[in-house]
Amino acid sequence: MTDRWAQAEARFRQREAERRYRRDDKAWERSRRGPATPVADEPDWDDPEDGWDPLEDDDTAVIPRYVDDDDFDDEPEPEPRPRSRRRAGTRTAPARGGRAAARKAARKQEGGRRRLIWAAGVILLVLIVGAGVYKLVNRYTPAEDFAGPAGAPVVVQVKSGDTASEVASTMADAGIVASSAAFYEAAVQNEGMSALQPGYYAIPVHSPAVDAVAALVAPGSRVGNVVVSEGRQLHDQHDVNTGARKEGIYTKIAAASCVGAEPERRCVTYQQLEQAGAATDLATLGVPEWAVESVRTVPDRARQLEGLIAAGSWDFDPSGSAQDILRQLVTESADSYEATGLLESGRVNGLSPYETLIGASLVEREALPQDMSKVARVIVNRLEIDQPLQFDSTVNYALDKTEVATTDADRGQTTAWNTYAMPGLPATPISSPSIAALEAMEEPEPGTWLYFVTVDKEGTTLFTASYSEHLQNIELALESGILDSGR
Repeated sequence: MTDRWAQAEARFRQREAERRYRRDDKAWERSRRGPATPVADEPDWDDPEDGWDPLEDDDTAVIPRYVDDDDFDDEPEPEPRPRSRRRAGTRTAPARGGRAAARKAARKQEGGRRRLIWAAGVILLVLIVGAGVYKLVNRYTPAEDFAGPAGAPVVVQVKSGDTASEVASTMADAGIVASSAAFYEAAVQNEGMSALQPGYYAIPVHSPAVDAVAALVAPGSRVGNVVVSEGRQLHDQHDVNTGARKEGIYTKIAAASCVGAEPERRCVTYQQLEQAGAATDLATLGVPEWAVESVRTVPDRARQLEGLIAAGSWDFDPSGSAQDILRQLVTESADSYEATGLLESGRVNGLSPYETLIGASLVEREALPQDMSKVARVIVNRLEIDQPLQFDSTVNYALDKTEVATTDADRGQTTAWNTYAMPGLPATPISSPSIAALEAMEEPEPGTWLYFVTVDKEGTTLFTASYSEHLQNIELALESGILDSGR
């Protein structure tokens, strides 16, 4: 089969060469003999131009014919020849036009594909160039910005983890700056942004971006931040010896709620907070479910939220009402308490979550950090045998003027908090306990202690299970003067 393919290929190339460069011997012979009578168009069956292909009768026709691209790429398409009339009995020559048409269609289709590829490439190039031009133009177009003057301050929140872009969006949404882009450009050039803390800030509206960034990082711009120290109470108290006022939580919240400068300065007042904190609708105050029943029975409604605002640094939205502010602080405090395991602590100390919170407030007021777990054990041990706690801190809670020591008259007053006058725990916590005090109360140190007393001004505290030994320790305290009264 290989030889026959080679022979067929050779004949094909020879025929093509003759077709291109042949001399028409018949025409030459006719011209040499002179004019002759024309004969009807009779096909020359030996001439490929007349339509017969010798390869058509060769059995190699079943093999695809070899076509050299170089032979046909430059070859002009043959013009159609007039079809001669077929005489009776003559053989019809196979038509070559079908193959030529197929080649032409293929070249046309390939050309169409190339044009589509070129068109797609041009469109892509236009899009890329257009995007580049747009980016270039916008790069040198200043971001929209306010010219000033600035207006009244509004409160915005910077959340933990916010990026400069997110802060910029917050500022633009609040109307402080004209565009987030302007704020961002100013922010990345201000080193103070790296020290920005989460919280609430009062910034004037319609501020130029540079001024808005400067106002944001300025020391006085943060609002709604209150620090509740360990052992702090809701209401103000005064020291017996010095007369100095110890600010309560309501006073501190009121001061932290102020926004703006005089005469437009806005604040939530102490009186508004006290009134809101005494509301009977405990859900609106955020009181957690585990405290609702006990809080509902508190005899003094002004003290019902005692201990429910935890010690620590808190951020609240000062643009809200007194009720809104208290609800936010109580809710977040409950979350921090529960995170210590408060709800499961009863398995160890035998107390409810609210009773554990009350006990923690006593620990906070009675003990130094190193003694908290022992004082917690004294509380649990006395409650188990129904022995009065007799803590001076519970006597002082209901007094306007307080001191470490208490008088016989003070201890003789019957209140819902005085543990000299009754067994059991006070009606509410007597302060905001630290997390350390709460954890100590949740899991007290094992021991049999029933008594303790601080014997000097350095805070040395002695513990014992013996009452007689406890009396001896009291003598040490009297000698040091720590129990002397200023009244």
